[in-house]
Amino acid sequence: MTALWTADEAAAATGGRAQGDWAASGVSIDTRSIAPGDLFVALQAARDGHDFVAQALEKGAAAALVSRIPEGVAPDAPLLIVDDVLRGLEALARAGRARTTGRVIAITGSVGKTSTKEMARVALAGQGVIHAAEASYNNHWGVPLTLARMPADTDFAIIEIGMNHPGEIAPLSRMARPHVALITTVGAAHLEAFGAIEGIAREKGSIYQGLEPVGTAILPEDLPVTQILRDCADAAGAVVVGFGRDGMARPLKVEVSGTGLICHARILGETAIFGLRTTGRHFAMNAVGVLAALSAAGADLTQAARAMGDWQPPKGRGAVEDLGAIRLIDDAFNANPASMAAGLAMLAGLPAARRVAILGDMLELGEAEAAMHAALAHDPAMAEIALVHCAGPRMRHLHEALPETRRGRWTETAAELAADAAALVAPGDLVLVKGSKSSRISAVVEALRTQAAPA
Repeated sequence: MTALWTADEAAAATGGRAQGDWAASGVSIDTRSIAPGDLFVALQAARDGHDFVAQALEKGAAAALVSRIPEGVAPDAPLLIVDDVLRGLEALARAGRARTTGRVIAITGSVGKTSTKEMARVALAGQGVIHAAEASYNNHWGVPLTLARMPADTDFAIIEIGMNHPGEIAPLSRMARPHVALITTVGAAHLEAFGAIEGIAREKGSIYQGLEPVGTAILPEDLPVTQILRDCADAAGAVVVGFGRDGMARPLKVEVSGTGLICHARILGETAIFGLRTTGRHFAMNAVGVLAALSAAGADLTQAARAMGDWQPPKGRGAVEDLGAIRLIDDAFNANPASMAAGLAMLAGLPAARRVAILGDMLELGEAEAAMHAALAHDPAMAEIALVHCAGPRMRHLHEALPETRRGRWTETAAELAADAAALVAPGDLVLVKGSKSSRISAVVEALRTQAAPA
């Protein structure tokens, strides 16, 4: 076992008191997935992590990070005792970042953070020790957990940073201290908390506040709020690289080839050719941003472009699968107007006998939510979509705005659509399922996998 943290190192990093001479090979916050040798962090969330310390130790945890000795745990158990567990995890994260000499890339954006993070991770294959955030670990505990898990000999780290409210991104970026920070795009997500897209842009742009001296800011061109992002980057003293139609990183040609894309791009003065195992053209633009970020971080561009072909969309984020009689685009993990437009464009761009969209509510859009849902009826991609089924009170606005020829079923809940999923589609259909995670539209995905119309 390679020690990630020894008792002495962890105590020095956190200012805590270590009990026992232990060494941890990993860091975990969940006893359901804890591995032998992990340091269990007893965070206070929906449940108090101290209630699970005994269970973690029974499962082979090397030690537990706690603020007190929990009931049922021996007084001499292997522990790291601190004043506050979350602050202790953050201190461990800062120490993990400080001891690493590798290059750190931070990623944020209204759409595509996790898929873009995975793109970067896959593209870096073969270029040393690569460390990346697990799943969508991008919040106030996910970022420090990722940093605390980072091996000291990491060559490249990819840190995903998200937000729900103002003031969340900058502290996490300062903790990560990236050499390169990439913003995928800025769209109408979490408008309820920000009021206007300009506020979202300033929050996203605050990722540049954590950049190391003379760091690189990778930002999307062609947005109404691009100048706000540039102002944020300039204020941080960053080297600015724009990606988009006229950016320093730009796609030259994107062609559909079977079930994938062949892309030609110009990246910081070099030409890159790469394949993607998806037909979603929006992924090609994200890939251009990723390659710009990796090149700026010192990675070999040619090698990264070649490895990019091994990436495919994560579950629930635009992966295409054949279900016998139908083809499914599973994009049910999340949704906002920007990602919804990208999903509809992907549906419209693939060949099919008939195209069907099954859409759930987009959440956290504030006072404009009704208008934003209704506006989807006028999305250019709708011209290629034969039928639209809707679930949720917000999606009723889209349902009512659709012409009768495209208007499918509307139900109050996704569960109602899922109960009769097979009746929503027909053999030969290409079906997009998309909505915010809390809309539970993923229930329709699971139902289609079991109820899809026979061939």
